[in-house]
Amino acid sequence: MPPIACIVLGYLLGSVPFGLLLTKAAGLGDIRKVGSGNIGATNVLRTGSKKLAAATLLLDGLKGAVAVLIARAALGGDLGQEAALWAGLGAVLGHMFPVWLRFKGGKGVATGYGVLIAAAWPVGLLAGAIWLLAAKFGRISSLAALISFAAAPVLAFIFGNPGLVYLAFTIAVLVFIRHHENIRRLLAGTEPRIGQDKDTPPA
Repeated sequence: MPPIACIVLGYLLGSVPFGLLLTKAAGLGDIRKVGSGNIGATNVLRTGSKKLAAATLLLDGLKGAVAVLIARAALGGDLGQEAALWAGLGAVLGHMFPVWLRFKGGKGVATGYGVLIAAAWPVGLLAGAIWLLAAKFGRISSLAALISFAAAPVLAFIFGNPGLVYLAFTIAVLVFIRHHENIRRLLAGTEPRIGQDKDTPPA
């Protein structure tokens, strides 16, 4: 299985827009017209449904993990591990730039965690724990995500192999790029806190 095939496999799995599908199925309309317009769990939470937000978070994480696990199982051994990393990258790209939504997808946070957990569970779980701590004290989801993914390559270096470091670094770069608007709002002090509508001024 060449790298391009692994990326395509991951991309197809990652491009499934669960946030959009779940909110439409629940009769809540198009999530892209709510809050930030993002298809991820944080924006789904702005619909007022914690259950749908939790389901979106879980499914977005699972599609990243499944991509890694399928590629790893298909080849096995060192080749399987390398294939898994390429598939994981594809899953994140698929979530961020899904062809079905004209390449306008989510920000890759939940999918990125799913990929990291499946590729090397200590790295993924610790990155997730950093998000939880940052979110608890800062109450800003985007800032917590940026902090945790900035730490992910360091965690990968401690627990993983060079390939995992490259993957974690690449995902971190992609997450930062997709959060460029959030970064501007963070610098301006206007980024909404968790549970706060995007158009509501920060407290």
